[in-house]
Amino acid sequence: MATELEQLKREFLEHVEIEKGNSLKTVNNYDHYLTRFFEFAKIADPKEITDDKIREFRLYLNRQPGVKTKGQQAGTLKKNTQNYHLIALRSFLKYLMKRGITALSPERIDLAKIKERSLDLISTDELNRLLCAPLTLAVTDKKFDKQKRLRDKAILELFFSTGLRLSELCSINRDLDLSKDEFSIRGKGEKVRVVFLSDNAKEAIKEYLKNRKDMDEPLFIQYSRNGAKGNRLTPRSIERIVKYYAIVAGISKKVTPHIIRHSFATDLLSNGADIRSVQMMLGHANIATTQIYTHITDKQLRDVHKKFHSK
Repeated sequence: MATELEQLKREFLEHVEIEKGNSLKTVNNYDHYLTRFFEFAKIADPKEITDDKIREFRLYLNRQPGVKTKGQQAGTLKKNTQNYHLIALRSFLKYLMKRGITALSPERIDLAKIKERSLDLISTDELNRLLCAPLTLAVTDKKFDKQKRLRDKAILELFFSTGLRLSELCSINRDLDLSKDEFSIRGKGEKVRVVFLSDNAKEAIKEYLKNRKDMDEPLFIQYSRNGAKGNRLTPRSIERIVKYYAIVAGISKKVTPHIIRHSFATDLLSNGADIRSVQMMLGHANIATTQIYTHITDKQLRDVHKKFHSK
């Protein structure tokens, strides 16, 4: 028979999925983090969640081994990962508070301080080489026929034009209205936002669709030696495509769809866009997430340095 805490956890997870509209991945992560805490603390009642239990759990997390990477010893669990556990627990306590159930105040849980994120970026020249690669550098590779290269050109241009997340780009269907410069996309948490198409992106998509012989629904599909397979491209396939063109473009850095998203944001901010607008275009729920870009794109500070330094 389920304990009171297990029942409340189940109801909380249903709330996260239905009322808050979070993805199943988020729900499963919350389930994992909360279960880990309950099992560690050996509790069955919300009143048993105490400052001492949380302090002991934090020590336990801080001493857990992290993921072992190639050629390196595993360190301890990353601070980000430790914080994910605490965020899930804090959200659960907030839910209990709203329901009037006696438990520890969520305000009692502070997150661990983490180092400021560093951004992996490619230069403007590298970005231009990447965007041009499908129709130039890859033309000699027989594995990539014209139809594939037109598709890949459209993928790269669409990424940079819109700043879409990988999952968002994969979800687009071919009924995109290219007579307009914008379209709506459903992103994280089922939130809808508007993204904008550059002339280059529209032209690349038109050229790709003009050469499509099938009538399949997805915008970006897989191809085999015998032609179109009609299956929607998977996120992993698109990651491989981006990596391939980065290599043939002579870019030694790691290049992923998310790095193109970084380039989209930094390009806007470097050219004077305000951070609130960039936040909306990226679909960030919290502006603090967008602010990771500001320290490398503050044009005003750069201009002041240029004007007054070493004169």
